[in-house]
Amino acid sequence: MLRGPATITFWADDLNVAKDWYTEVLGVEPYFQKPGYYEFRFGDYQSELGIIDRKYAPAGEPGEPGGAIMHWHVDDIEASFRRLLDLGATVHLPVTEQGEGFVTASVVDPFGNVLGIMYNQHYLEVLAR
Repeated sequence: MLRGPATITFWADDLNVAKDWYTEVLGVEPYFQKPGYYEFRFGDYQSELGIIDRKYAPAGEPGEPGGAIMHWHVDDIEASFRRLLDLGATVHLPVTEQGEGFVTASVVDPFGNVLGIMYNQHYLEVLAR
């Protein structure tokens, strides 16, 4: 039934600042925009990340980080984690060994969203196929 993530969405109070921040983090400009929304495509599978003006958030949407964490594969987790912190993110969960071939970490972006990163040997094996 589920075939893969289509678009991960994050909320931001200041949409243009969030767009600039994610442009810096991802190294690409948004490929799509409309009032209140920017969308990026990036990575090995051209994954989509949407940044939405928080005024469009559903009623009752929590204002602090929580919920599910989407982890994005990175080749160098320590360097990626440091770079996100240098760009203004804060530690959510530090770099943590999870078992053979898995290392995770997560940050809270400057807009209150949790951004997970992971070194995942199995991701590289699937990508190599």
